[in-house]
Amino acid sequence: MTSVVRTRSSAELIGAEEPVLAHNYHPLPVVVARAEGTWVEDVEGRRYLDMLAGYSALNFGHRHPALVEAAHRQLDRLTLTSRAFHNDRLAEFAERLAALTGLDMVLPMNTGAEAVESGVKVARKWAYDVKGVPADRATIVVAADNFHGRTTTIVSFSTDEVARAGFGPFTPGFRVVPYNDLAALEAAVDETTAAVLIEPIQGEAGVIVPDDGYLAGVRELTRREGCLFVADEIQSGLGRTGRTLAVEHESVVPDVVLLGKALGGGIVPVSAVVARREVLEVLHPGEHGSTFGGNPLAAAVGTAVVELLETGEFQRRAAELGGILHEGLESLVGKGVAGFRCRGLWAGVDVDPALGTGREISERLMREGILVKDTHGSTIRLAPPLTITAEELQGALRTLEKVLLQQG
Repeated sequence: MTSVVRTRSSAELIGAEEPVLAHNYHPLPVVVARAEGTWVEDVEGRRYLDMLAGYSALNFGHRHPALVEAAHRQLDRLTLTSRAFHNDRLAEFAERLAALTGLDMVLPMNTGAEAVESGVKVARKWAYDVKGVPADRATIVVAADNFHGRTTTIVSFSTDEVARAGFGPFTPGFRVVPYNDLAALEAAVDETTAAVLIEPIQGEAGVIVPDDGYLAGVRELTRREGCLFVADEIQSGLGRTGRTLAVEHESVVPDVVLLGKALGGGIVPVSAVVARREVLEVLHPGEHGSTFGGNPLAAAVGTAVVELLETGEFQRRAAELGGILHEGLESLVGKGVAGFRCRGLWAGVDVDPALGTGREISERLMREGILVKDTHGSTIRLAPPLTITAEELQGALRTLEKVLLQQG
């Protein structure tokens, strides 16, 4: 990375944010100025290995050359038309994304939360138009400890009181059951159920991987009961777990897949609802929309992302390097690591609480040149770019061991 012009220090820039930015985040005290591949650089020129990858938004690393090139090319031609007109990039993006996921139609949006909101609307409309649920009685079954976003409707079915407190009244029509519990799910589904909406792996909860057979069971149950299976693959999808979609680990094809984060290549916000034709055909002009959804710049970058995934290279990398990650974490169990869950290049690591909170461990790793993010309690998440090398990954694991031993 080339050097940057530094006008203010990290401390000055962090201080400058305090009076002008809403305090809805609690970032680590590092001010990133440049990035390339798996590395970022702060305003003082210190380098850090990025082991978070923007919560999977940077699956292909920072500024992947093919993605940057696609964006530059499109910036020179056309960036926005709105959906009032057609543009020459959207059809190819939709065709290739549908083919990649094994589904039929695409509803392009911008953010992950928009994709979830759109998925909720589509599921309800399908329930009324196709299933015949009486008006305004459709229900959607979700899992406890989920994370699907933070809009008012989405926090209505969250079990995280930090996300909910102070934001009511909440949207009705949701039933919450324990994750990874097929019996509880079956008991909650009835004739009003439009869909079961779950994360194949719960990311924010600490990378919670369900038992083998759970996803296949959800698929069989929803098919038998005549409701939709909606898989939120916004964090777990697009190569992260060693497959294009996490549901592929059980050879499952949902009715609806929600995508975001990595779909924009870390360059622009891109999300999508991808579904069976029968499902998305319930939408008619004027019933749902987005000025920026499917814009030419987003479609160009999204197509380049799909092209990278079509080769299977990144899925293979995540699977192979995931073996190194799993082995390395296993060796740390009892040496500061109380337990962990890992699927591909994605892990939730439970640190012995006696050694510190997840936040404290993240700050210690930051001081050693490794960027991660904590979640609940003493759990940290590891989700490096899929471009990371074996040597970089092994170095990060050695640094984690060093930090844990220092506190032991």
